[in-house]
Amino acid sequence: MSDILLQERQAGIARLTLNDPKTRNSLSEAMMAELVVALDDLRRDDTARVIVIAAEGPAFCSGHNLKEITAHRQDDDRGAAYFTKLMAQCATLMQGIVHHPLPVIAEIQAVASAAGCQLVASCDLAIAAEPVRFATPGVNIGLFCSTPMVALSRNVTAKHAMEMLLTGDLIDAEDARRIGLINRIVPSQFLRQSVDELAAKIASKSKAVTKIGKEAFYRQREMTLPDAYDYAARVMVENLLIRDAEEGIGAFVDKRPPEWQDR
Repeated sequence: MSDILLQERQAGIARLTLNDPKTRNSLSEAMMAELVVALDDLRRDDTARVIVIAAEGPAFCSGHNLKEITAHRQDDDRGAAYFTKLMAQCATLMQGIVHHPLPVIAEIQAVASAAGCQLVASCDLAIAAEPVRFATPGVNIGLFCSTPMVALSRNVTAKHAMEMLLTGDLIDAEDARRIGLINRIVPSQFLRQSVDELAAKIASKSKAVTKIGKEAFYRQREMTLPDAYDYAARVMVENLLIRDAEEGIGAFVDKRPPEWQDR
């Protein structure tokens, strides 16, 4: 098990904890590689039902490792090949979260900036501690946060996203909740408890149903309204035919708890 990414499993909840405080949990090559492998492994873990991405230290995630980036400016191509590889690796990670069959919750204990903000926006749900702040500050160092923009603009309104991207200013947790970047804010001492309670609630549902629902959510929102309804109708029919829908509806009618078989 890696020292920079801690892993924990308990009652269907898989917790991945960024643990590289000396770099403020930057998305270094190594960190992104560890996350991609861990997420892939969880696709094949029958016991996992929800994923939590958390962090230790003074930052949730500070974004890309600028020291790694700077080092490759000495390459013959001034880093072009390395930068291309790095951005592709980041895109693979973020899309791996969005397209993962399990719901993913971000547990944000400290500041999330640049690609760290992108990581938060890529998760399905996000809970932050009260003092947490968020930023896409690349513009301040001559590097517009173009890849964080992809996730950010799919979570918040265009004008709020542009304000964050153009100013690079930090916003507090209340503003992040107001514009839709996070779901809720809790006192720091209750952060893990609140995330665990939310994760446990989701883990109590049919795994087959949450998988169908998550995939459908992200696919339909990129479609036109008529195409989205046609697609969602087909998904509903597919969902109605699975065993857990039959069991869930039957349990509701019979006024008893459902017994999920995740199929």
